[in-house]
Amino acid sequence: MVSLSTVRASNSLISSTLPASLVALFVGATSGIGEATLKKFAHYTTNPRVYFVGRSQEAADRIVTECRALNPAGQYIFRKADVSLIRVVDEVCEEIKAKEPTLNILFLSCGVPSMDRSKTDEDIHLLAALNYYARIRFITNLLPLLQCATGHRRVVSVGGGGHEGELDTTDFSALRVPLDKLRGHLTSLVTLGLESIAQAAPDVSFVHDYPGTVRTKLIDYLPKEVLQTLEFMPLNESGERQLYMATSAMFPPAEGVFMGVPLGDGIKVAVGTSGAVGSGMYSVGADCESAPPTTQELLGVMREDGLVEEVRRHTDGEFQRVTRRKESSSV
Repeated sequence: MVSLSTVRASNSLISSTLPASLVALFVGATSGIGEATLKKFAHYTTNPRVYFVGRSQEAADRIVTECRALNPAGQYIFRKADVSLIRVVDEVCEEIKAKEPTLNILFLSCGVPSMDRSKTDEDIHLLAALNYYARIRFITNLLPLLQCATGHRRVVSVGGGGHEGELDTTDFSALRVPLDKLRGHLTSLVTLGLESIAQAAPDVSFVHDYPGTVRTKLIDYLPKEVLQTLEFMPLNESGERQLYMATSAMFPPAEGVFMGVPLGDGIKVAVGTSGAVGSGMYSVGADCESAPPTTQELLGVMREDGLVEEVRRHTDGEFQRVTRRKESSSV
């Protein structure tokens, strides 16, 4: 386990080891882990420019005020949006691309506590839309900006890293996957989807992490008697650890410049999902350590079975379907 003191020591070096004026986008950042990480980013960086996306203007106004107090030199720009819709994701990305030539960090934590298998207006399972499809769309749309950035290029997706499980290839969007297999299915979907992108972008590093049990709105649906039995990671610590995963050299890209805050004593470069050290795509637990060998073996079998390519084809097909639907409705 990477200790909290090591995490904080690394974060304290961000301003002196990473470039000033880092540009970051936080998606799902008006509450919970996204908000906590955004504030830590504001606190530790020099002259940051931060875009953040969420659904609450009231929360955003508060966050902007708090970030300005933490770092008056930073810029904090909010975009209200429902990113469960791919067409809205595209709109947000176009706006950012019109303003920014580069992007250093893309941090994705959007989600919803929906277990009723409801669908979006674009006929996508709502839970999967926020946990997978919208995130992949943000990454693919903004990948050129990430690849043009100097000094640091990283994507972090907060989810179930290290908890990958069986993937039902007849039901990628998980409309019928049993509840007890849902996390494993969606976690594998995200990890394999990120692997597909990482293969084409070896100069960017990708982290799919599990944040641990953090007391946020996403678990409010649990019964009170269940919540009372859980041991929570403090939100402040979660923000520190998420920022560490977004900035530490422990998670470098597969190729190119070795990016990130230099490693402290005793800390080694992480093992990627391929089983190789520093492979550029990482599945990481709440302790900031790589997924166990059993998870890497499971992912290896899926890879050998061609599931990375199968997930890519499915995802591209869904995006094409939504795009065609958008075009036909505008005629």
